[in-house]
Amino acid sequence: MTSSIATEEEILRSGFVGIIGRPNVGKSTLLNRVLGQKISITSNKPQTTRNRILGICNRPGEQILFLDTPGIHRAHGPLHRYMVEQALSTCGGVDLVLYLVEAPLGPLRGADEVLERVAACGRPLFLVINKIDQVPRPRLLEIIESYRRHDFAETVPVSALTGEGVDGLLNTIGRYLPEGPRYYPADQLTDLPERFIVAEFIREKVMRRTREEIPYGCAVAVETFTEKPEQNLVVIQAVIHVEREAHKRIVIGNKGQMLRTIGSEARRSIEALLGTRVFLELFVRVQKDWTRSERLVRDLGYE
Repeated sequence: MTSSIATEEEILRSGFVGIIGRPNVGKSTLLNRVLGQKISITSNKPQTTRNRILGICNRPGEQILFLDTPGIHRAHGPLHRYMVEQALSTCGGVDLVLYLVEAPLGPLRGADEVLERVAACGRPLFLVINKIDQVPRPRLLEIIESYRRHDFAETVPVSALTGEGVDGLLNTIGRYLPEGPRYYPADQLTDLPERFIVAEFIREKVMRRTREEIPYGCAVAVETFTEKPEQNLVVIQAVIHVEREAHKRIVIGNKGQMLRTIGSEARRSIEALLGTRVFLELFVRVQKDWTRSERLVRDLGYE
């Protein structure tokens, strides 16, 4: 899945679309839905996404390059400042922005401040109201009305989980795209290296399986990635970094059961991604207070 810019001079509609919003509004779920394959991890815990994730959506006559971003929140510490900067800096380099909100909560305190920063980029701004499957239609109309004081180019209700409204969103995006080249081959879904996605899949299983205090101090680094085509096998060794000895004990679990569960679930996701058998070996290492260290945040790939 490494980057490969197409050389053909095909003319079509193409452009970059930033997906912006608060944590847990469904940005990654929407990206996975439009691609038809999972490349961005999801969980019910905030701040799941830490990096910008490029997803390439190819449609007849169109190539839409989606950028999934970390949730915008009040940043405390180097890791969280990095995440918010990743999100807000995206706005200036795209052709349009999707501002994603979740229907069940309606407008939140501080939403105007976030919108002002996003709108300042000067790109067309869509309001995408997600999780409409969780609210009755009269409530949805109230939510749409409550946002009318903002100058959105389009307002599109969707359910990223069920797919309702997503085709309509893609059709609307297509009308705003400029004419341009095909930036990536038609069979490419992302420019991310496989090692990055593998590390993210492992981190996702840690987030889903462990207690509240673990996910925010967890990072994953793939140390070896060995392909053995003759055996239809990929051998992967990865390290789960945590901030405390107590966290290490939780991730490993009683007699190693938690780590085995995380490894088994991650292996199935990785096999689905790579289309081959995977032997996955996981280790847990303590990097004390790494989220508060500029150097360790960089060392673990957040730069």
